[in-house]
Amino acid sequence: MAEKYRVAVIGRTGKGAYGHGLDVVWKEIDNAEVVAVADPDEKGRALAAKRLGVKNAYADYREMLEKEKPRVVSVADRFLDQHRDMVVACARAGASIFLEKPMCRTLAEADEMVKAVQMHHVKLAIAHQTRYSPRIARLRELIAAGMLGEILEIRGRGKEDRRGGGEDLMVLGTHIFDLMRFLVGDASWCFANVMAGGKPATRADVRTGGEGMGAIVGDRLYATYGFEKGMVGSFGSHVAKHGVGSRFALTLYGSKGMAVMNTGSLPPVWICEDPTWVGRAKPWVEVSSAGLGKPEPLKNGGLGQGNVWIVKDLLESIEKDREPLGGISDGRAALEMIHAVYASHRAGVPVKLPLKERGNPLEGW
Repeated sequence: MAEKYRVAVIGRTGKGAYGHGLDVVWKEIDNAEVVAVADPDEKGRALAAKRLGVKNAYADYREMLEKEKPRVVSVADRFLDQHRDMVVACARAGASIFLEKPMCRTLAEADEMVKAVQMHHVKLAIAHQTRYSPRIARLRELIAAGMLGEILEIRGRGKEDRRGGGEDLMVLGTHIFDLMRFLVGDASWCFANVMAGGKPATRADVRTGGEGMGAIVGDRLYATYGFEKGMVGSFGSHVAKHGVGSRFALTLYGSKGMAVMNTGSLPPVWICEDPTWVGRAKPWVEVSSAGLGKPEPLKNGGLGQGNVWIVKDLLESIEKDREPLGGISDGRAALEMIHAVYASHRAGVPVKLPLKERGNPLEGW
C-alpha cells in the first residue's frame, strides 16, 4: 500500500496567514493526513485547526515539529521574514517542505535553506503553480519541436497594481522569472534601471516592502537579461493607470512565430505562427492541456488545482528520490533574477549571474 504521509502546516495569522491555500490542499491528497497545525495567533490557530480537522494545534512550530514528527510540512505564510528559519527547522526535523513563494528575503538565506535541505536529504517544492500546468508542458513540447523556430526574445511584466515597481518585482515577478527559466534556461547577466517618482532611484528612495520582504525601491523598473545563444529577456513593472493586471504575462518571440501565456493552473496559452510578430499572417491558436487547437479536457480549478499538482509531484519526488519539478534551486534562481535588478541599478552596469553579493543589494547602499 502507498505510504500515508503525516503532514503538518505552519501558518501565521496576520502575517501572510496560510498563503494561497497551502494548508487545505492536503485534503485533496488521498495518501496524506494533516496531523497538526502551528500558528502563533490563538484565534487563527483555532480556526485553522477547525478548517483542517485536526486536534493538535501549537503556538510554536518548533514544538510541533518535535512532537508530531511530520514527514511533510506546508510552510504556508506569505511573509518572508521567517521562511529561512522555518525551512531550516523542518529540514533538521527530517520533513520535506511545500513552501509559499517568494522563497525568502536574501540569497544568503536561500543558500542556507538549500544547504539544510540537501544536508538532511529532504525535498522542497515552491508554490510556482504555473510551472506545473499541463498547458505549459504542451507549450514546451511545441517549442522543442521547433514551432516557434529559434527563440529570440522573451518578455514578462508584473501585475502593475499599487505594488508596481519594487514590490511587484518581488511578490509577482518570482512567477514570471520562474517561467522564463522553465522555458528557456538560466540567465547569465542582467542590466536594469529603476525609477522612483520619475527620476532614477537613489539610496534615499529605499523603503521597507510589505509581507516581510525587506528593502525594496522604485515605482517603475525595467530589466534586460541575457540567456544562451544571444537570446534576451526582459521584465518591466510600474504603478499602472490603465490595464492593471492585464499584462501579468509572458511572451516569447521566435524566428517562426510567437507565444503568449498568463499565469495560473490552466492559464491562457496562445501561439501564432507569424514570423513578423504582428499576428496577421496566421491566426492565434490556443494551446490546451491536450495540445495545440484541441478542446480543454480539464476543469480550471484555479491555484488550488496547481497546489494539488505540486504536492503530488513533491510526494513522488520523495518516493523516487529526485528533485521536485519546481524545487529549492528554482526558487533561489528566481530570487537571484529579482536581486540582480537592484544590483545592476545600484552599480549602473550589467551584472553577472549568479551574483557574488548574497545579501539584499539595497542594504548598505
